[in-house]
Amino acid sequence: MTFVTKLAFASGDRQVLAETVQTLKTTLERKGVECKGPHASPAETVRVPQYKRLRGGESFTPWEYSVYRRTMEIHGADDVAREVVSRSFPDSVHVEVEVDRKKPLGHRRE
Repeated sequence: MTFVTKLAFASGDRQVLAETVQTLKTTLERKGVECKGPHASPAETVRVPQYKRLRGGESFTPWEYSVYRRTMEIHGADDVAREVVSRSFPDSVHVEVEVDRKKPLGHRRE
């Protein structure tokens, strides 16, 4: 069985996100790991209301910021995927990890 490790990155700092993902991609290529991505998603603009009082009512202009996202997949290479997941990333980058098990074509359930 092959494992596919899916990595999702999100950050409000596009430059740090791009550097982080590119460094990871370079490392994976150097180790000879099959990797798909990084794939970019359109930036998402988030609006946060700012109220003048705790109860609501009057408010200041909403605080707006952009969230940038990238995704990658690591196929096989479980030991390298484990190493990548345990790595420390910058505080401004949020990382989510999902591991899927892929069965070969023609595999029967028993």
